[in-house]
Amino acid sequence: MNALTPSPASPVKIVLAMAFVVACWGYSPSGIHIGLQAYDPVHLALARFLLASLFMALVAVFKGIRLPTLRDVPLLMGLGFFAVSLHHVAINFGQQGVSAGASSVLAQTTPLFSTLLARFVFKDRVSVWRWGCVILGLIGVVIVVAGDRGLGSIDAHGLLILLAALSWSLYFGLQKHHSGRYDGLTLVCYTVWSGTFLLLIYLPGLMEQVLNAPVRVQLAVFALGIFPSALAYLAWAYVLAHVDLSRATMTLYLVPPTAMAIASMTLGERPTLMVAVGGVVVLISVLALNLERRPLIQTARA
Repeated sequence: MNALTPSPASPVKIVLAMAFVVACWGYSPSGIHIGLQAYDPVHLALARFLLASLFMALVAVFKGIRLPTLRDVPLLMGLGFFAVSLHHVAINFGQQGVSAGASSVLAQTTPLFSTLLARFVFKDRVSVWRWGCVILGLIGVVIVVAGDRGLGSIDAHGLLILLAALSWSLYFGLQKHHSGRYDGLTLVCYTVWSGTFLLLIYLPGLMEQVLNAPVRVQLAVFALGIFPSALAYLAWAYVLAHVDLSRATMTLYLVPPTAMAIASMTLGERPTLMVAVGGVVVLISVLALNLERRPLIQTARA
């Protein structure tokens, strides 16, 4: 019963944890762009999550996690595939032709895909309001993709970012339907480890790229492996242990503007007006989805 009633935490610590998560995930698109200067997309994903796996192993040794049951191994491999392998390979390939700022906006479309999955996969009822939010969000996506490189340069790279967002939606769907089996830390550890295990098919050639990469790229990859891929998940788990999910997710709307600011400083990117407008449209649609869910959550709790 104690696990259901977490001990009170300082509001300052919660705010700092939220800010840390936003900063880490806001850095990720810029870090990927820097990493792609010396790594190909698949080796960048593998190098990043080898570091994250080692870090999570250290955390697991000190905090302690239980072994998974044999029947849960397919589930954990599925979580690792969607959250790590497919998501990060797709987003790395996508960012070869999409700016960091635009990528951060497109990655926020996960709730839109979650709505589509709820209707067509899990057969849930979807209200007219939510359908309107999905359509509005897709309009925003078109504006962002068109405004990033121009109408004449639309290609598969933006679609790969959307595939990464869809992959996250599948991950959240699986996690939601099996969330009672493991605590947050245990689930994150096994998700990272299983996803990294699946990425090991790209191990040949990795060492050559590691040895040839400039110091600036090595530092970016190290930061990607430790901060967005490990520490941010631990901080997010801490936030969710003390703050309602619907309130906590509101802070994630700060990720795209943070990503754009970091990309401006580190990469010299300047988002176009269409990307900014499309980003606002996407975030409004996702925000509207969360606002529509609030009464349902409160009713269920009552």
